[in-house]
Amino acid sequence: MSAERAAARLREFADGDAAAVSPLYQLLAGRAAEDAEVAGLLGDRDPELLFAAAHRLVQADPIHPLSAYYATLGGASGPDDGTWPLWRQFVLERADRVRELVANRSLRTDDVRKAALLYPAVALAAKQARGPVALLTVGSCAGFLLLMDKFGYRYQTGAAGQFVAGPAKTPLGLHCVLGGDPPALPKKLAVKAKVGLDRAPVDADDPDEFAWLEACVWADQPERVRWLGVAATMLAKEAPELVAGDPVDGLAEAAGRLPEELPLVVVNSGLRLGERAGDYVAALGKLAAGRPLWWASDEPYDSALHVLMPGRDDLPGEPGEGVLGLVRWSDGHPQAQALARTGRHGQRLEWLPPTG
Repeated sequence: MSAERAAARLREFADGDAAAVSPLYQLLAGRAAEDAEVAGLLGDRDPELLFAAAHRLVQADPIHPLSAYYATLGGASGPDDGTWPLWRQFVLERADRVRELVANRSLRTDDVRKAALLYPAVALAAKQARGPVALLTVGSCAGFLLLMDKFGYRYQTGAAGQFVAGPAKTPLGLHCVLGGDPPALPKKLAVKAKVGLDRAPVDADDPDEFAWLEACVWADQPERVRWLGVAATMLAKEAPELVAGDPVDGLAEAAGRLPEELPLVVVNSGLRLGERAGDYVAALGKLAAGRPLWWASDEPYDSALHVLMPGRDDLPGEPGEGVLGLVRWSDGHPQAQALARTGRHGQRLEWLPPTG
């Protein structure tokens, strides 16, 4: 990737994904886009990897003055005139290590609060199944979304006040703003079996791997790091099965590890299917030929849902915004719904009015 292209991607990240969400990363990405030496550290990789690499190196050097700007490491200083010069010096002094991390690591965004976005779709699927279900998460990373039936949820609505779901006693409660006019949702999930599928599952018990998960959290969002820690403790107790495999080619094998008598709910968020979106939907359809199947997704519209719902010009949203989709196969035919617009980090759901 040329330096110009790297700079353009950093600028796009600053003005899009980070804007109004992460003041720190918006500042750093914007300035990095104007600095050829720093932008050159990115290569042809995702801009977020540059900031994850820096985050990881600040973790390893917590007494460095830069940690004052990293709320995830206890820092309390907001971005100011000194932030960029200090950050620039830090990454350039460690340029070889930054390049190594950017080149060899993958962005692992096992964002626990995504469970709050997916819960309504999975709950509706379980309601339609009229009984216990099996849960298969695709792109499961460390497997935290497999614990969605164990988390507590508080959905803040405008008209109806607060809607509470999930177990009453749980180590982890998640909050989400819920707009629009959602239907009544089941307050509990009956999940009897669960499996996670990922190209390279993450062992959250491995200190280095868990540190990288933390590094992939944006550095001015400490609550997300806290949720990771709580979820990791819960995950260690439950230890759901994680399977290594391609999201398309390994789907049938992973599903085969779940009891055939249970209706299957397949869940994905941030899967980044690209050109294989059609293959993924086709693989789901093949599974649905042999058992009751629902597919719940939180993705940008053009990531996969567009395959079954083409021409929905109303669904592409702002950068970082996704669509909560639910697809049910009946007699071999998929019935797809776009349920809500979603915020990138699980902070909000905006329920969509029914169409047709």
